[in-house]
Amino acid sequence: MWVQNYQPVLGSVILSAIVAGLPLYVLFCLLAIKQWKAHWAALSALSIALLVAVLLFGMPVPLALSSATMGVVFGLFPILWIVLNALFIYDLTVETGKFDIVRQSIASVSVDQRIQVLLIAFCFGALIEGIAGFGTPVALSAAMLVGLGFAPRAAVMMALLANTAPVAFGNLGIPIISLAGVIDPFLGVPREQLVQPLSAMVGRQIPLLSFAIPGFLIVILAGWRRMLEVLPAVLVAGGGFATTQLAVSNLLGPVLADVAAALIGLAALLALLRVWHPKETLVLTHRPAQGLELDTTAYSLIVLAWLPFIILVVVIVIGSIPEVAGVLDQATIRFPWPGLHNQVLKAPPLVVPEAADALAASLPAVFTFDWLKSAGTLTLFAGLLSARVLGVAPRRAVEIYVHTIAGLRGTIVTVTSVLGVAWVMNYSGLTIVLGLVLTFTGLLFPFFSAFIGWIGVFLTGSDTASNNLFGGLQVTAAQQTGVSPILTSATNSSGGVCGKMISPQNLSIGAAAVGVHGEEGQIFRRTFLWSLLLVSFVGLLALIQAFLIPAIVPPV
Repeated sequence: MWVQNYQPVLGSVILSAIVAGLPLYVLFCLLAIKQWKAHWAALSALSIALLVAVLLFGMPVPLALSSATMGVVFGLFPILWIVLNALFIYDLTVETGKFDIVRQSIASVSVDQRIQVLLIAFCFGALIEGIAGFGTPVALSAAMLVGLGFAPRAAVMMALLANTAPVAFGNLGIPIISLAGVIDPFLGVPREQLVQPLSAMVGRQIPLLSFAIPGFLIVILAGWRRMLEVLPAVLVAGGGFATTQLAVSNLLGPVLADVAAALIGLAALLALLRVWHPKETLVLTHRPAQGLELDTTAYSLIVLAWLPFIILVVVIVIGSIPEVAGVLDQATIRFPWPGLHNQVLKAPPLVVPEAADALAASLPAVFTFDWLKSAGTLTLFAGLLSARVLGVAPRRAVEIYVHTIAGLRGTIVTVTSVLGVAWVMNYSGLTIVLGLVLTFTGLLFPFFSAFIGWIGVFLTGSDTASNNLFGGLQVTAAQQTGVSPILTSATNSSGGVCGKMISPQNLSIGAAAVGVHGEEGQIFRRTFLWSLLLVSFVGLLALIQAFLIPAIVPPV
């Protein structure tokens, strides 16, 4: 067993943090400055992470290699497994010509590409995030926008930026539920009693971001003046989504916050478009989609064309019903990761008080292979059902599936390498050191707690993983600075959503979906400052809530 060391460089946390960030510096420089292809940048960062963990932080080589391998496998399953099967559904609609009808049906609502961004990137993307998550909404939204005539890089940017609003409650509230399980030993409160306060606290932060995101998207796409031209649509979409997200997260909990918000936001926007349209239509491409003549035949064609996406939503929702999920979970295989499970020990202040006498607490490394319950498997089932409904022969469906895999070659290397970096940094203590140095900010910690979550999501591409990684640190720092641990823990999740748009994992998934793999660095450069601006807003909001309106923090 090996104990993590948070001050290996001259006994200083600050110097150690500077060294611990080397893999991130390399990844950032190679993507943003050198503009390397993402998979080469990720492989380089993985090499640096292994060297720093072993040579400077003293992690035994077998543990370092085992942690990297676990990260790589996690990248393959469940993350790439979900994305692959989601793109398979999209490719089915393209190969059968049904996506042309999807495109025309959207154009029938509005050919204005500002409205299309709100419909697809914001509302539809949030719905997919709410039920599936893990990069699926970025892949589907970006691909659909390209099909509507958007430039590929612009489509990926819109999909990434729009994916900010729903992430904290994504995948049926898993980030919040997971966070409650991480912090319950530190607070001595059962997980079940923490879910609702955390949901309510995040629900008192994220809706402000959600309300602003639609306007934010249009400003980046077309500028302030063009955004003001569609201000009614921006306010209706953002307002409907944000108020529903606020109400559901505070009254019902995290599970349906995004699903309900996306449906209400979409319904409100469609209702508005029945009585209002912008005076000037904005088309930023030379090949805009043409609308359908809406008669009885057209409606039946539209329903058939949208059926694969409808099937996807229905299948995942059914699979998420507790009784159904319980049956599917019986096939789940859980096993301790060889050579890593409970072999790494956390050191104070990352241990719960009861473990202090033993100096450290072991880090579990259990791999969950929920091959039947996984959202990826449910998505595959929806794809096979869709192929049947669309009349695609089994052999042709296999050919389309192989084509989809081939299109993800570079993305597979990128995602698995980035997850390898994350796992090495997590188990070696590098990530913890980066978080610990921010606890020195004292009363300003609520502001920087958002940046801790941001770093976690940048590394892992997952708000859930970031909450698992930093939840205990947020509680410990809050107790040391006299701030509510519910506030800082929730801010970890709220700040983390802003890291989605710059996570190499999500950049690569979006680029692969629109056929511009290798241009992740250019997309990164265009999203980084926006990401920094949004996480700073969340941090400032947390600071205001901590000291100016502390009554807004729900009691446990």
